[in-house]
Amino acid sequence: MTTSTTTGSPTATNAVFAHYMVGSMRQEQAPIDIRDAINAGFDGFVLNTHTLEPTDAWNLNAMQWLFDAARGTNFKLFISFDMSWGLDTKRLPGFLSRFSSHESYYKVDGKPFVSTFWGGRISNSQWNTDFIQPLIANDSRPFFVPDFDDAPTWPNNFFQDFPVTDGAFSWEAAWPAPGTGQSPVSDVVDRNVLAQAQAANKVYMMRAYYSNVTLGEWVFTNSIPDHLALSIFQFKWFGNDRWYRIGEINLAQRMEQILRLRPHFVEMLTWNDAGEGHYVGNVWKEQIDGTEIGTYTDGFDHKAWLQVLTPFMHAYRAGATSISQIQPPAQAPVGAMWYRTLLTSASCSSAIANHEQAQDAINFAVILPTGAAAGYTIEVVSNGQTLGSYPGNPGLNYRMVLGLRAGQEQRIVVRDSSGRIVSSAVGTKPVLTQSSSTTLCNWNYEVAGLS
Repeated sequence: MTTSTTTGSPTATNAVFAHYMVGSMRQEQAPIDIRDAINAGFDGFVLNTHTLEPTDAWNLNAMQWLFDAARGTNFKLFISFDMSWGLDTKRLPGFLSRFSSHESYYKVDGKPFVSTFWGGRISNSQWNTDFIQPLIANDSRPFFVPDFDDAPTWPNNFFQDFPVTDGAFSWEAAWPAPGTGQSPVSDVVDRNVLAQAQAANKVYMMRAYYSNVTLGEWVFTNSIPDHLALSIFQFKWFGNDRWYRIGEINLAQRMEQILRLRPHFVEMLTWNDAGEGHYVGNVWKEQIDGTEIGTYTDGFDHKAWLQVLTPFMHAYRAGATSISQIQPPAQAPVGAMWYRTLLTSASCSSAIANHEQAQDAINFAVILPTGAAAGYTIEVVSNGQTLGSYPGNPGLNYRMVLGLRAGQEQRIVVRDSSGRIVSSAVGTKPVLTQSSSTTLCNWNYEVAGLS
């Protein structure tokens, strides 16, 4: 694709990518994921690969199928190397080159965008020698925006420590830090690294300007691109990894921060990471076969969160700076409610690391239309008891309503000014006081969309 720099003020355009855990799949599943992600409003996938082995045909096949399925669309993909698996930096250039020339690969200034999960304990010199320079020699220098949350001095002095990078991304900034109790998510790390990026004239995987009208390649013009992570929560009960990162209203709070900071890249964590619970798309059986992940994810569909994410993405790309500017696709409420199906007082809860962050609550995010929201109320019911009724305003309304009760009936009801029910969301799973399993303490979320 040929791009050119326009004169005058550049046009700011935003992109939202969904982190995608590459796993075993069937070829016919790749176009379904691409189609569903496009329909949801995402601009692309960030393909997390934790293996470089040519013998891992499942990995190479899945990536090729996904790139090919996006062919002919504006939906783009780029690679995120999962360095937590100890990948050899010398082998990264060859692996990247297998895919970076594909028409569906996402590029910045003609350079293939590359990210990581971790890798901050590898020196700048090694990254330069093993990864950047071989690609430069092959006339394919990457646009390198890694997640170096594991760097010893992170988030301070990032661009002094890693001048070889084009920018930075923080996976961990999507949630409150472990051990901080029930405090809400903070944007302190985002602001810190963005200030460093501005001082160093670098990128904090957020603010970009481009002159062409499609997503394929972006041209930066005297601006600081930046990138923020967005997520709902984390829950994992996988071997000895049993931990939780705050859910409740984290998603909506992070949306507020993103609109306030006006990033130009947002990465949703994630499309399909069932192992960590924060999936909003398809979870293929082939991707989790042979693991215990299905014990806490089977039957827990999270696609209702897209009722909140899709309008948010549209508002974000349209330049919204406040959640009051998020609008439903039609003059009718959209949104979701979510709750854990096991009370925090369950005896098994203490086995979950960081469990003290959780609260027993029904949580909701409801988007009401401008001009039609006067008099709307959102009613929250747990086990048949009304926990509260809250006024609705135009745009995104969200709340954590404490008092989740054991029992079957968990729901929210949206009423208009006359008291008429215009939409509701009803959970399909009861809340238990103790786990029904002797081997699992399931803190995954039941998510129900408005209808």
